[in-house]
Amino acid sequence: MTTAPPSAAGPRWLYLHGFASGPSSTKGVQIAAHFERRGVAVERLNLRVPSFERLRLGAMIDAVRQALGGERDRAVVMGSSLGGLTACRVAEEDARVCALVLLAPAFRIMERWRQRLGEEAFQAWKERGWLEVDDYAEKRRARVDFGFALDAAEVDDRSGGWPDVRIPTLIVHGRNDDVVDIELSRTFAAGKRHVRLIEVDDGHELVASIPRILRETDDFLRHILGG
Repeated sequence: MTTAPPSAAGPRWLYLHGFASGPSSTKGVQIAAHFERRGVAVERLNLRVPSFERLRLGAMIDAVRQALGGERDRAVVMGSSLGGLTACRVAEEDARVCALVLLAPAFRIMERWRQRLGEEAFQAWKERGWLEVDDYAEKRRARVDFGFALDAAEVDDRSGGWPDVRIPTLIVHGRNDDVVDIELSRTFAAGKRHVRLIEVDDGHELVASIPRILRETDDFLRHILGG
């Protein structure tokens, strides 16, 4: 876990990386540096639990809840892709989360993975027991076991497949995202006054949109940041 000392006042701030990424991702580092200049310590959690090869969404959720602090603490949680979905699943059950910032959140993850892989490849993953993927954090190929699919599908089935989030939420999503279709964020945000969706001309990684992400987050959380 990559952490900084919690801020003296106000909520804790957590950043959750995406699948095959880590706490030293470009977005995580730049976001943490930005808020550090504003006197806010962002804790970049390592959610490769129990390991990347045996990754479990349920374990990621548990790790975030353990990092939230005491029962009376509050937290702003920022999450990218799978980290965004994790943030939502924590927030729907944990009152300590007071606001969310989601970057291309990976809604309906296993439904999308199954479609993306195709039924033959998905069944091959099940029968073989592992799927070879790129590990961007360690810059190598890795084998993720099928238990990830089973666990993620179980979590994803909660609340009819959509997280039941009722706190202020900012979503930034790229119109050119070929990993998580922006229509998923549009559907999630539709009719929710507490959800603000910002669409940008970018892909899934959103690296080119970091300046916009920081401006929108500053504005969205100005009641917490002050100034």
